Amino acid sequence: MSVNPMAYEAQFFGFTPQTCMLRIYIAFQDYLFEVMLVVESVILKKLDGVPGCKISPSQIRKSTEKFLLFMKDHFDKLFSKMEEMLLQLVLNIPDNVLLPEDKVHEQYSYSKEQFQALQDETLQLQEQYRAEVSAGQALQAELEEQKAVQAELEKILQWFDGLENSCREHGTGNFKESLVFLTQNSKKLQEVLKDVEEKSKKIKQHDQLL
Repeated sequence: MSVNPMAYEAQFFGFTPQTCMLRIYIAFQDYLFEVMLVVESVILKKLDGVPGCKISPSQIRKSTEKFLLFMKDHFDKLFSKMEEMLLQLVLNIPDNVLLPEDKVHEQYSYSKEQFQALQDETLQLQEQYRAEVSAGQALQAELEEQKAVQAELEKILQWFDGLENSCREHGTGNFKESLVFLTQNSKKLQEVLKDVEEKSKKIKQHDQLL
């Protein structure tokens, strides 16, 4: 059997030519075996009616097997020539013939160097796409952070607006003066709190001594 893969022929026929030839070979071989069995049965019937025949069925079987081997040997030689002829002249697609689905390759043919250049360009475009996706994700994260900062700033502005309105309600019109006033009161409260904490410590120490 031929070892040539004949992939293009398999694309066209839907099966490999070697598979086709193998099936033909098996079919012919099966028919040959069947014919030999028929011949053997006919011989046995003919000899059965001959008086004084000393040929036994086992001798006939040995003769049939020898004849079968002889026929098979000649059949293999003939089939080998037939296979070579069919694979070359019938089941072979010439090198200058393109299948209809491959016509596009004839129109857009590329050399090995051009194909490699296209692959390199494809890889470069993929890397650029990944870089753009990464940059877009970074910008999206920065935008989310800016939104969070903006929300905090809006809260601070609302707090200042509320503080200014509170100052106005209590008769203080100048927001700057009110802020200074609140800062001074805050410092006084911190000093009072510190003084209270010191006195509390002294009381605890005195209780421990007692």
